[in-house]
Amino acid sequence: MKKRFIPFVCVLLLGLAALFIAGCKPKEQAAGPVDPNAPVQLLVWCWDPNFNVFAMREAEKVYKKDHPNVSLDVQDITAIEEKLITALSANETSALPDIILQQDNSIQKFVTNFPKAYLPVNGKVDLSKFAQFKLDVGNVNGQNYGVPFDNGATAYFLRSDFIEQAGLKVSDFNDITWADFVRLGKTVKAKTGKALLSYVAGGGDIIQLQLQGSGSWPFDAQGKPYIKTNPVVKEIINTYKELITSGVLLEVPDWNSYIAGLNNGTVVGTIQGCWIIGSITPATDQAGKWSMVNTPRFGNIQGASNYSSQGGSGWMVMAHTKKADVAFDFLDKTFAGSVEFYETILPSAGAISTWLPAADSPIYSQPQSFFGGQKIYEELMDFASKVPRVKYGVYNYEGRDAIGHALQAVLAGTNIDDAISAAQQEVEFLMNQ
Repeated sequence: MKKRFIPFVCVLLLGLAALFIAGCKPKEQAAGPVDPNAPVQLLVWCWDPNFNVFAMREAEKVYKKDHPNVSLDVQDITAIEEKLITALSANETSALPDIILQQDNSIQKFVTNFPKAYLPVNGKVDLSKFAQFKLDVGNVNGQNYGVPFDNGATAYFLRSDFIEQAGLKVSDFNDITWADFVRLGKTVKAKTGKALLSYVAGGGDIIQLQLQGSGSWPFDAQGKPYIKTNPVVKEIINTYKELITSGVLLEVPDWNSYIAGLNNGTVVGTIQGCWIIGSITPATDQAGKWSMVNTPRFGNIQGASNYSSQGGSGWMVMAHTKKADVAFDFLDKTFAGSVEFYETILPSAGAISTWLPAADSPIYSQPQSFFGGQKIYEELMDFASKVPRVKYGVYNYEGRDAIGHALQAVLAGTNIDDAISAAQQEVEFLMNQ
């Protein structure tokens, strides 16, 4: 699910916020008994109207069947993390939501920097049926702060009609290396004039999925920066440069341009977390023209796979709320307790659950007409089971962004060794603030 925030700005704000944390702790409110018949409205912040906002509104419908007095005010918030940091740093919590969606990669950072801003969900929401890797990202000092939502398993989602115009088959793109991807992309570019994929300039998404697909991360097991001597980082930068210079990858200025390129056929497809389905399928005129294969791998990196993850998020309850009991119960009965809910959001948004009981629903094995009858959800569940596990930490986005800065420097002519050395220094500096 897509991120509309600027992590580098966020870390600068967090650095300033650290100076005020002692005096800027939101007041915790005791949650008293709730009159089951009293009208209650929960304020929810999230992003992406086709995915997260849609899912939350569908959850509201499910919950209201037994709780007609409860309603949601779901707000689509741009730059959600910067807005949150600004409010918490100033101890201005009155306008903050009761429930907020946060990226998996940033949950630990926010809880660490604002330890009194969130309520742990242990004992309030049944977490026992979620995939363990999703619980790990929200665990701080033995307490879970996030109710897991979507699965970020990646795939190459591509237009089969464009591939056929180039004289190729969709199957040519399955189980391939990045070198194969570039070679095939040159053929498609020559025959159709289209790039195989696009990304927002800087390559943040592709950096993360290439790292995880290779079983690597910008930090080692002890949490120290692992960029300068990481062979995967060099492969990422060299491959990205080749994708750009060959015309196989098109850089775009922002997220809206990225989505527009998919919807208007500017590019053949995208390699992204499966949540991107929610932004592809609204183009109903393209039904039957899309297909899906797994993710390219690095052929010369030992242990690299054709499976990865990108994105993923969790719902958090904020400590200032006076409606904690209702918020927890809502999350427990929907995201942590309703097969019906997941069956509703799967076809429309591509929201593949990490709540394990949902995977037993027959809807996962149904052919999807938009994807030419392909059983994409069944395949994506298989993809998810093969994603290499890495050790996340507090500075995930700083590491990713530093590599992105190195990548752009190399494209501008900087020596790659100098660029990645500067990237490591950038992360070390930020970690010491």
